[in-house]
Amino acid sequence: MNADPLGGLTGTFSGRLVTDPEAMAPFLVDWRGLWRGDALAVVQPDTAADVATVMRWASSTNTPVTPQGGNTGLSGGSVPEAGGRGIVLSLTRLNRIRRVDPVNNSMTVEAGCVLAQVQATADEADRLFPLSLAAEGSCTIGGNLAANAGGTGVLRYGNARELCLGLEVVTPAGEIWDGLRGLRKDNTGYSLRDLFVGSEGTLGIITAAVLKLFPRPVARVAAFASVTSPHEALSVLTLLQAKLGDGLTGFELMSDVCLDLVREHVPAARLPVETGGAWYILLEVSDLASEERATAGLQDALMAAYEAGHLIDVAFASSLAQTQDFWSLRENISEAQSAAGKTIKHDIAVPLSDIARFIDEATSAVLARHPDVRLVIFGHMGDGNLHFNMSPAPGEAAATFLARQDDINRIVHDLVASHAGSISAEHGLGVLRREEAARYKSPVEIEMMRSIKTALDPAGIMNPYKVLDEPLQARRSS
Repeated sequence: MNADPLGGLTGTFSGRLVTDPEAMAPFLVDWRGLWRGDALAVVQPDTAADVATVMRWASSTNTPVTPQGGNTGLSGGSVPEAGGRGIVLSLTRLNRIRRVDPVNNSMTVEAGCVLAQVQATADEADRLFPLSLAAEGSCTIGGNLAANAGGTGVLRYGNARELCLGLEVVTPAGEIWDGLRGLRKDNTGYSLRDLFVGSEGTLGIITAAVLKLFPRPVARVAAFASVTSPHEALSVLTLLQAKLGDGLTGFELMSDVCLDLVREHVPAARLPVETGGAWYILLEVSDLASEERATAGLQDALMAAYEAGHLIDVAFASSLAQTQDFWSLRENISEAQSAAGKTIKHDIAVPLSDIARFIDEATSAVLARHPDVRLVIFGHMGDGNLHFNMSPAPGEAAATFLARQDDINRIVHDLVASHAGSISAEHGLGVLRREEAARYKSPVEIEMMRSIKTALDPAGIMNPYKVLDEPLQARRSS
């Protein structure tokens, strides 16, 4: 056995090589504390060339590599396996803004840039980078792209894949692919960019990206409304899209249970409407011309929805601070649910036309088998993405509640499949949904994914045991 398994790596790159167990510990566990792994070291290179050096060493020594950004994921994709003898390759030191091009409406950033930093840099150039999610103060753009993150702006701007023009990627063999092109059109072959976006670090390492920018809106106007059901919420969405077009940039759905949890665990939280309902919607309109036009358009559209009987009550934000208060109700749901105890989470997507019916069917099916669980349902209704979650019954022991998880997962995900939906809309498969994905994907789809993995990572060293149900080495040795 090699007495020093890192001997060939030490001193070959600029950056940090962390082997102290205490210093490594934060990199070996996900932020929810659900997955813990082991590694020989945490490697933090300074440049893409350094990443390539590390990957050449890993390839020559057949050492597994777990790429990691801000380690804010919800599916365990950035944590090495327990008992692993690989390395964690942290990209956080690759944090330079390489270029901002306001004329081309693009910016080139390194993978370790924190999302909030990217947003702020775009803002300084009088532009908007619209990707926005709760972890934006700590998640990195490389991780956002590797997971194809969604967030609150997908309705208008699309998810991370649609916000990316080009990539720089280090391959498992340690070569650098320079695909940093700021082009909207490029039909010169296969879209390699789209292979790596959403691949969760299993095909290569994203080290930089060209991102799309947009004109910065002059106005953001929000409203908060109560409705009787998701069906009425869907009617409101359809009406607003017809009247406001792509000016409607956000449309979120929340059950009353969600807001009860937030008000219980966030003392400053207040319900904006006087008359509550079983469900609530939060919507936002952006305008490039004026706040007056945005406000008038939103008020007219919601008045039409009210007169049509779709709304119980509505409140309009009168200031940016009030808009932020509205959004804080939505953004604090996950934290409030965690504060209330263990959770069973689902990040699903169904066609928008099916979403209200899916909620009805999934609610009935879960409660028929588990009548005492607390359903915590919320999400980005505008793009068909729901977080269909559960909390334990009052006083229920955590172990008893979590013992229900496999059965509940099967109920929810079977219904998702029956609606031609996805069991992972924006969180990725990681290890959390890896085996379930194999159940719901066709053999043809799985084999095509394996073929891509084999072609790009023949040694199977990239983020093993993620996305696919086993690393390539295990397949070949069986």
